[in-house]
Amino acid sequence: MQRPVNPTLSHCKPEGNGMPMNDVRIAITSVLRRIFSKPPMATPVDLHHKTVIVTGTSPGSIGYETAKTLAAWGARVIVTTRSKTDACVQQLRAELQADGFPCAVEGHPLDLTHAESVETFVRWYHNSIDAPLHILLNNAGVHSDILGSWTEPHLSDDGFEIHWRTNYMGAMHLTHRLLDRLQQAGTPMEPARVVFVASHLHQKGLNSELFHPSRPYSSWLIYGQSKLGLVHGAFELQRRYAAHNVQSYVLHPGSIATNIAIKGLETNKRMQKLLQIVNPLQMLFMLSPLQGAQTQIYCATQPGLQGGRYFDRCAVATASPEADNRVVAQRLWEETQQWIDGLPTQPSAQHLATPPSATHSGATSQTAAGTA
Repeated sequence: MQRPVNPTLSHCKPEGNGMPMNDVRIAITSVLRRIFSKPPMATPVDLHHKTVIVTGTSPGSIGYETAKTLAAWGARVIVTTRSKTDACVQQLRAELQADGFPCAVEGHPLDLTHAESVETFVRWYHNSIDAPLHILLNNAGVHSDILGSWTEPHLSDDGFEIHWRTNYMGAMHLTHRLLDRLQQAGTPMEPARVVFVASHLHQKGLNSELFHPSRPYSSWLIYGQSKLGLVHGAFELQRRYAAHNVQSYVLHPGSIATNIAIKGLETNKRMQKLLQIVNPLQMLFMLSPLQGAQTQIYCATQPGLQGGRYFDRCAVATASPEADNRVVAQRLWEETQQWIDGLPTQPSAQHLATPPSATHSGATSQTAAGTA
């Protein structure tokens, strides 16, 4: 079987350390827009009798605020985190109850970096929830090298660059496995929805790098590459499944003051501590998690919203010209589908022995050498 596309497994030196100047300009623009314009808010929608999955819902994240909002609007919400899922569910329920809202929140661990974790979650959903799925919100993702200091790729257990493996491959794996439940929920008048949280950094991605990577390694570039993959995936999903009552959306959430930056500095303890100290100042210049959640809430709930488009600030926006290439999107979809079809759907004995809430570790040099 053909291996799935795996950008940036080359061990070249990066083009430079830290955030590129263009990213600095984008950040400054975001700050100015944050100061001088009020961020839009999604209009409440009655979601009673709807079942929703939101991935990546750790407290303090836009996923958490998304799940809380959708539950407050009446949805039955399934949340996922890589660890401490029960604590997340309990906190959500307590906050919703304190505000006088329904508490229809359930959860299960999910680590998109590991195929077995995805398969375990899907089996749990089919066996325990056993309901049509009206909205799948692919919010979970990683950006693990904020300072851009990595000189070579960090690999997953199955040998893929960690950002590509988690942000693109993991999200597409989960989506493909849940398409049957999405089609059960969708109707011509009210299709089911799949929402992908990408980033304006998808504009760093190049179609040529999806299949034949040649650029020197940079975690910022591959992060953008993973988000370009999501834009392609969202557009191709729309083309293939709109006729089956499933609509697909992809978006940029904005520049948000969340804990992702602290997690992205986990290898630099001094910078991590400094960021924790200045973290309150972020709120002066960046979106809060609740504000940053609005575009994905909008895409998930706005009545009559046409899919197959890219959104920013609760409105249709322009994606990278690279995302217009349907031939690339089709090839990416088909190669990803080949990879998913070749995955085992039953857990291994080792996975069965792993506690459900365990956080999995990174790749070994042996597995990386075997797949690179």
